[in-house]
Formats: sequence, structure tokens, C-alpha cells
Amino acid sequence: MQGDGFELREAGDIAYYSCVALEKIVHLRHGFSTRRGGVSDGTLNLGYAAWDSRAHVVENRRRFLSALSLSSGSLATVAQIHSAEFHIIKSRAHQWNPRTRGDALVTAGEGIALAVQVADCFPVLIADPGTGAIAAVHAGWRGALARILRRTIEGMQRHFGSDPAGLTIAVGPGIRSCCLEVGSEVALAFEAEFPGSRLCSPHPVNDGKHLLDLILALSQQLADAGVHSGNVFDSGLCTRCRPHEFFSFRAEGARAGRMMAVICREPGPRASRLPRARPR
Repeated sequence: MQGDGFELREAGDIAYYSCVALEKIVHLRHGFSTRRGGVSDGTLNLGYAAWDSRAHVVENRRRFLSALSLSSGSLATVAQIHSAEFHIIKSRAHQWNPRTRGDALVTAGEGIALAVQVADCFPVLIADPGTGAIAAVHAGWRGALARILRRTIEGMQRHFGSDPAGLTIAVGPGIRSCCLEVGSEVALAFEAEFPGSRLCSPHPVNDGKHLLDLILALSQQLADAGVHSGNVFDSGLCTRCRPHEFFSFRAEGARAGRMMAVICREPGPRASRLPRARPR
């Protein structure tokens, strides 16, 4: 996994992160939002939180998608439940149902902006330059424990013939091992699911608590799926450590807004494999 390769982009007052390797794939749009900009008390809240108005969220989504040169009508979301459930979108004849439960979306269709919402969980965007298939994955600790990332890649193999070795994967901002405190029962569950991986370490201050490394858990799933580590790019950003830039449920509780990671394949010829950017 490459610990760099992300750039902060700005479009007006909207700031978002972009993975340089994904930018090099033709006819592909993507972005990882921040809290900067927007009309929700001066923030870019993209989730329908109880403290925010629907009109504000709709406008924030329009602004963010516009920054990516996408339209609001292209957006496809899912009702996230911290599971290993993914859905394949084959047609945009009708708007995708945002009440469908799951935690990842996959498509090979054009003009479909796949999106997941986060506020500490990791957003993962996947692109297959060979087949044109793309995916957006929501991976919190429950989803990581259920191997949501590996299951989504296996779904891309079955439905679209994707070769895991040819995938480009971008892992956006999320809560890191410096801040992700869990109880003993969660630590034991990860040890049972990923034996010998040492994903948890004792908390240096809070007795009986552990610090969980979700990035390591996701990296292992990618390796098990056959993805080359050199094709995986990690923003390296912790949402809990940077409350001025990101929403964080651990830091803000119910007042936390939601960010989005979006990926969309534009109409045009199928993307071809390009030389990968040299890590910075």
C-alpha cells in the first residue's frame, strides 16, 4: 500500500482530496470530500443528519458533485448498515433506491456516480481500467471484520471479469490506529478473524481498551484478494486527528456531519491500462 499519492483540490469554496493514480484513468471522475465549504453551518455536510435541513444537504451534494463535474441526478447511494453486503447496478433506467441496505456499490455503467458516506469509517474507491468496472466501499470496523472489501472485489471478478491484480484502489481519510479505541470483545473478534495479524494493541492509558488498525485489516483483505500493494493508495489522513478538516463521529457524536467518496465512469471508450504514477 502506497502511503501517498493524494492531492487536495479546490473548486471555489469546496475542498476535496483526489487520488493521482485514479486521475490518470481516462473517463473517470472521483473525489473524497472534506467538511470545508457548503451551507450547513458553514460546513459541507452530505448526509441527512437530524440537525441539518434536507434543503441544505441537497445543495451541499449539488456543490460537491459540481466540483467533480458531475450532476446530482447521477448520484447512487445505499443505506449503510456496517455489513459485507454489496450491490451491482446494471442500469440507470430508474434512480437507484437509496433505501437499499448495504455497504458497497459496483457498476460498469456510464454516468453512475457511486457514493458512500463516512465520518470515521474508511471510504474505498476501486477502478478496473480493463473492464471499466468501478466500486465504492464503506468500511468501518464491523464491515472490515466481515471482509466487505474482499467480498466486493470478488463480486467484481464474478460479475465483470475483473482481474484483482489490475485494480487501482484508493483508501480515503478515516480513523487511524492512533485514535480507534475498541473494547476487548472487538479485539478478540479481530484476532479470531485475522489470526496472527496483530491488528490490535493495548491502549497505552485506558486499561482494558485496545487500539485497532483498520488499515492493516483492509490491506490484508486486498492481499488475500490478489491485489498488488503497489496499486493501492492510502491518503494517510486520520479524521479524528483533524476535526478542522473532516467530520468525525468519535470526536463530535451525533453532531457529526457526513462526508462522501464518489467515483463515476463518464461516457466514452473503455479506459485502457495506463502507466502508473511513480509514488511521491
